Amino acid sequence: MLTHFTAAAANDPVLRTQERERTVPIPSTITPVPGYPRKLCVFKMAASKYWQVRCWIAGTTYRRSTKTQSLRMAQSFARDFYEQLLAQSASSRIEPTPIQGVVSLATTAVKPQLTFAAMAAQMMANERARVERGELSSGGLKIMRNRLDAHILDRWGKLSPAEIDYSQLLTFTQFLSKTFSTTTVSQYLVVVRKILTMAVAVGALDKLPEFPKIKVQTNSRGAFTPTEYWQIMRTARKLQHTRHPDSELMLRKNYRLRTPECTMPPDVAWVIGFMVNSFIRPSDLKTLKHRHVEVVRNDNTYLRLTLPETKSHGRPIVTLQPAVRIYQQLTKHHSAKNLAGPDNYLFLPHLRDRAYAHCVLAFHFNWILARTGLKLGAHGQERSLYSLRHSSITFRLLYGQGIDLLTLARNARTSVDMINQHYASTVTGEQNIGMLQSRRTRQHSQLSHTVIS
Repeated sequence: MLTHFTAAAANDPVLRTQERERTVPIPSTITPVPGYPRKLCVFKMAASKYWQVRCWIAGTTYRRSTKTQSLRMAQSFARDFYEQLLAQSASSRIEPTPIQGVVSLATTAVKPQLTFAAMAAQMMANERARVERGELSSGGLKIMRNRLDAHILDRWGKLSPAEIDYSQLLTFTQFLSKTFSTTTVSQYLVVVRKILTMAVAVGALDKLPEFPKIKVQTNSRGAFTPTEYWQIMRTARKLQHTRHPDSELMLRKNYRLRTPECTMPPDVAWVIGFMVNSFIRPSDLKTLKHRHVEVVRNDNTYLRLTLPETKSHGRPIVTLQPAVRIYQQLTKHHSAKNLAGPDNYLFLPHLRDRAYAHCVLAFHFNWILARTGLKLGAHGQERSLYSLRHSSITFRLLYGQGIDLLTLARNARTSVDMINQHYASTVTGEQNIGMLQSRRTRQHSQLSHTVIS
């Protein structure tokens, strides 16, 4: 009986028409993806609550559900979908039928439309492959994606790469300079150069245009003085278990904080002390687990942190001795809730969304800076969680006995050049006035004279 009904329904032209109409795009929802050809669009249909993506490449129409009800997220999905299809199309090969007396050569498939957006798609496909090979971080790829979407594709997506000349690049540079630092402007131009280099590689552009010269001015993040550090630490301890003065509605709207996270947790004070005594980056707060930490007790007591690789640096980090005490405190606190196992995170371990956990820590740290009036440094630079790492390295430069830059750089997972350019830039002669005014002993002078002569 059921089979008969199903067969009858399948043969019913009215039902077939209704089903077909449920999968037809709703005209008012068809939305192009900014910066990409109009053949790529997102839309809604009666049969699903999610946005759908549709594009046409090399004579074939592709459709896919984006699995999201957000238009912004759907357009981001559509970009990735389009780039993957372009990469597959570009990498395909057609072997022609051999003809007697003629050498058979493999020819590429029909090329997609050689717009700037198409070149950007192929470039991003290559960068995604680099991420899979471990040559590039997923965070770096995301930043590149954001820059494409923010200002690059809207401006040039539909143009031919050959239309991007020095004049266009200069205008673009001047536009960005009104809002961003020279470092950010330079990084935007790096993305554009990658795309145009791809265009040269596939024959869509004869040669790269001349790029405007950008003199990058480095603005080092403001480190804290020892007095400021202790002021911040005391304030963090004082505000533990205190609710933020703003309303929950405003915190939810502006910072997406849930009700439990409107109260400052003790983890914030531990983060401040731990970062200053361990040289880690703020991004490490999201990934640091107990399995990454080993307490070492020999002639010196310290923690050995075997963190996941960051910025192509995978060596362990050794901390200062105060970090051991902080680690023991937070472990004792979280053990009471069974949250101190090897796979539990050190900070805010109850929050599985680690990006959200990082936002919670950053929010409360900014509250402390606002409360102490230390958000801005002496030269007006904004301070953040990263300033704690800056302070950690600066304190070693000031107060570490006989420490050399190479050892410090390796332990902090950075380079000597970075320490010279950013961290050591705030060290003044007055801060090491004792070293500057020191005198060699007679024995040292005689030894030096013997060596020289």
